[in-house]
Amino acid sequence: MLYGPAGSGKSSFINSVDSVLQGRVTARASADAISQKSFTTKFRTYKIQKGRPRTFYPFSFTDIMGIEQDTNKGARVEDIKLAMRGHIKDGYNFDAANTISENDKDYNEIPTLSDRVHVLVCVVSATTSNILSAATVTKMREVRLAANDMGIPQLAILTKIDEACPEVRADIKNTYKSKYLKEKMEELNVALGIPLNCIFPVKNYHSEIDTDDDIDTLILSALKQIIHFGEDFVNSL
Repeated sequence: MLYGPAGSGKSSFINSVDSVLQGRVTARASADAISQKSFTTKFRTYKIQKGRPRTFYPFSFTDIMGIEQDTNKGARVEDIKLAMRGHIKDGYNFDAANTISENDKDYNEIPTLSDRVHVLVCVVSATTSNILSAATVTKMREVRLAANDMGIPQLAILTKIDEACPEVRADIKNTYKSKYLKEKMEELNVALGIPLNCIFPVKNYHSEIDTDDDIDTLILSALKQIIHFGEDFVNSL
């Protein structure tokens, strides 16, 4: 499951993974390039097609409403906790003012292992001046600590690296040479406590019309670790 501030690129990362594996740029998960509020309002699970129709890779991504610093805006922390436990059904429409109730038609009373979250992925944009606001950090730390209590492995994706760093914009191969991106990764490490070796800088597809090997390499590096973490979680149960 992907979580993070509104506009950080959660939906775009799902599209980017889909693009890499399909070998063409796709846009199944709706994303918005203008609004700073969460464009995603529903709890949506995405499978990625492998070869023939109705044949999928053995993993899926869940996209949720973005976290916002203001009270009664964005995804509620309690809803995210319930989602991690598997209590929210696909298609649930998030209500920023109210947490889902057990009487809601989209409340899953008896979740199975497949309903639960196996990996929690924090998605944050590298373009923000201060990596996260204090209010957002408070919400995200609460989510992170809850996931830790549930034994859910966690990692982070640092998006929009080309927009944040001119040398990366000039050549994506400069990603791990960029001092600016290293500072942003360290800021995220300090803010949320996510280890540096679990933070992956990524450029999502957003203006390209064809896939690119160097962009794919960063995306696949993050995806590989997500899959490994998910396998570790399931195998430990």
